[in-house]
Amino acid sequence: MTRSHCFCFTTLYFFLLIHTLAFPPPHFCKQDQRDALLEFIGEFPTSEYTSWWDKSSDCCLWSGISCNQTSGQVISLHLLDTLLNSSLKTNSGLFRLQSLSHLLLRGCNLQGEIPSSLGNLTRLEALDLSDNHLVGEVPTSLGNLNKLRSLSLGSNSFFGPFPKSLFLNPSLEYVDLGGNQFTGPLEFVNSSSSSSKLQYLNLGDNRLDGPIPESISNFIHLRQLFINHNNFSGSIPRSISKLVKLRNIHLSNNMLKGEVPGFLWRLTRMVFSHNYFTSFGISSKKPLTQMLDLSSNSFHGPLPHWICKLKQLRVLDLSNNLFNGSIPPCLRSSSGLLVDLILRNNSFSGVIPDIFADATKLQSFDVSRNHLEGSFPKSLINCKALQFVNVENNRIKDEFPFWLGSLSSIHVLILRSNLLYGPLYHPYMSIGFEGLRVMDISHNDFTGTLPPHYFSNWREMTTSSGESDQYYFTFIGYNAPWNIYGFISYESVYHSMEMVNKGVEMNFERILKDFRAIDFSGNRISGKIPESVSCLKELRLLNLSDNNFKNHIPRHLSNLTNLETLDLSSNKLSGHIPQNLGKLSFLSYMNFSHNLLQGPVPRGTQFQRQKCSSFLGNPGLYGLEEICQESHVPNQSEELSEAEEQVFSWIAAAIAIGPGLFCGLVIGHIFTSHNQEWFTEKFGRRKHRVVTSAR
Repeated sequence: MTRSHCFCFTTLYFFLLIHTLAFPPPHFCKQDQRDALLEFIGEFPTSEYTSWWDKSSDCCLWSGISCNQTSGQVISLHLLDTLLNSSLKTNSGLFRLQSLSHLLLRGCNLQGEIPSSLGNLTRLEALDLSDNHLVGEVPTSLGNLNKLRSLSLGSNSFFGPFPKSLFLNPSLEYVDLGGNQFTGPLEFVNSSSSSSKLQYLNLGDNRLDGPIPESISNFIHLRQLFINHNNFSGSIPRSISKLVKLRNIHLSNNMLKGEVPGFLWRLTRMVFSHNYFTSFGISSKKPLTQMLDLSSNSFHGPLPHWICKLKQLRVLDLSNNLFNGSIPPCLRSSSGLLVDLILRNNSFSGVIPDIFADATKLQSFDVSRNHLEGSFPKSLINCKALQFVNVENNRIKDEFPFWLGSLSSIHVLILRSNLLYGPLYHPYMSIGFEGLRVMDISHNDFTGTLPPHYFSNWREMTTSSGESDQYYFTFIGYNAPWNIYGFISYESVYHSMEMVNKGVEMNFERILKDFRAIDFSGNRISGKIPESVSCLKELRLLNLSDNNFKNHIPRHLSNLTNLETLDLSSNKLSGHIPQNLGKLSFLSYMNFSHNLLQGPVPRGTQFQRQKCSSFLGNPGLYGLEEICQESHVPNQSEELSEAEEQVFSWIAAAIAIGPGLFCGLVIGHIFTSHNQEWFTEKFGRRKHRVVTSAR
């Protein structure tokens, strides 16, 4: 053997020796750790982990368990959303896992109180007991957890005074106590808070009161502050200006008042809605605001022009205030990144400025319930992401905006109660609106006839998309690196609207996606009801009342199996009420009053449950004895008192896809067997409606 070969073998030997010493074989789960885990999970006999954890296998390989690779000690217990359905015992096997650094039991339906013995797990760095039923006061023993960096106790039923002793721990970075029942003033211990590493603090949805303490400025590393939905009063403390790292602040739904300080404009997200703020401070520095929600306060006067300096603005919600004057055209300079522009329910006047040429990201545009006039801003045609448009209750005087039909992204279009006029159809213009889910053009002055195929391209109303219990809202995301799960957090901006329901005006703060609706009521539209409406199989509400529609009621309306509300009152409809409408099991409200209908009222549960007023004013109708509890047929002269009249409007929506086979057959039948009407009836009856505000 040569010397070079000896050198190679020697080198290889030492390499293997060093590698073995540096990376020893992993230790398996120790017996005491295994026994403690089995004892713990045995306290919850309904848990699925009782069957998942194989007693014959290494516990470090069990689901939800992590061990130290060197010592074999259990260091993490991660059982998110596992239904344990019981309480933690004081002598639980859990508390024998002395090396635990992460205890994550969020959404496990834990009940009862937190045992004070939890404070013996002194190596804990992350503790999550949030969500579905813990009660009582937070034990003071949690103050012993000096290594704790992340604490989540949100969405439980903890009560009592604010647990200020928790904040003696200078290691805390993330604290979530939101969604509980803590009461009394908010107090912090000054002596140690100044050295705190706290970056995220959520105290929202509690019952805390009094002023926001000046001592909150001691958390010099704070980046996110949520104290919304409490009973805080007074003004925003000036000491918050010392929180130079603060980026997101939520103060909504309190009783705060006075000025919004100018130093806050360096924050990226501010949600101050539902308070009593009256004025703005002015910032001398460049504003960085991306989300500004000042809705439902007491701001008044013209809109300050410094808002146009918010070049990074994505969400601007100034609704439900007392702003007046014109909408400043300089908002054009802030429109490039704008996603939501919500100016609803103020006293803005003048024209809507045509400022949307660069607003390609705009999704929601709501200027309803103001005093705006003039024409519809045609630069909205550039908003290719636009989904929600609401201009109701203004004085806009213009023709129907056919050009909006080319935006397939539009889901909700609300034009009601304006001075809009003219036909809804031109033979040389595409109808469009393929993505439309909700359309309310009621109480304008639209005229003309609708061709039989008018609704044939409204594909989003033809097929269910499975979006029940989902709402229209905008996601605004931001990174939250201090979150122990590494999630990206979101702000949810819900779209809202007002509607008339049975004569009562109601405010819906959220709009369901699975509710499709059409309201053309209160216009002067004439001719036949388009047969293509029968293709809209997911339609929930159809209101064509107070127009000049004539001829028969389309018998294929019975294909609208999801229909809940049908109002055809105050038209010139003739013929019989289709018998097969009685098969619509969801149809809970219908109104055929004040037409020229004749023949028997259909039998069936849906008709028998209607009020007599739903059929009055049709001289040829009979068979109302059971409905009206009278033995006579009403004649044309019988009128309905305003107090009894049921007025229906609507709003809600959802997504769908292309029309089905039946729709194709219906459209074919329309073009082969029906004559189209293209002439306009210029005059028709219009009735005054009694609307009661309810907010």
